[in-house]
Amino acid sequence: MTAAWRNSAWILAGGSLILAISLGVRHGFGLFLPPMSAEFGWGREVFAFAIAIQNLIWGLVQPVTGALADRFGVARAVLIGGILYAIGLALMAVSDSPTTLTLSAGLLIGLGLSGTSFSVILGAVGQAVPPEKRSMAMGIASAAGSFGQFIMLPGSLGLIEWLGWSSALMALGLLVALIVPLAGMMRSPAR
Repeated sequence: MTAAWRNSAWILAGGSLILAISLGVRHGFGLFLPPMSAEFGWGREVFAFAIAIQNLIWGLVQPVTGALADRFGVARAVLIGGILYAIGLALMAVSDSPTTLTLSAGLLIGLGLSGTSFSVILGAVGQAVPPEKRSMAMGIASAAGSFGQFIMLPGSLGLIEWLGWSSALMALGLLVALIVPLAGMMRSPAR
């Protein structure tokens, strides 16, 4: 195995794990609506607004995150995204007002997702592999994101039932914090 192929495999493995964690946790947020709304007496619109802000931030910031990844390296973009995502989950775990929920689940997690999801990761995977292997590599990384969703939904529900919603969010924050060391796998030898 050549050094270039080892580096490509390393980036593919790291990117796949990052997508599995990032998207797996993100797609379980709806499970937190009932217990949080019940505890604080919020209507569904409070939680829905925070997630809507998250989606807007995630989408609007992706071009900026992509440009930063191109300029400073994918590893740094993923590192910062992982930190923001983990902090957002920790803050969401202690949210007791609509404002705090919107800042955590909306702003911070939205910013974090822009650095830990498809646009940055698939861009790195696509650049790391030779053109004839690109479709397969990007398919593997994308499938890992879907597999993360498949695994994390029952996992998140189990955490909520076992620990309660707040501690479950803290546990998921620790899981997302694993993205920080995984960001090191996204280093390209050209950087």
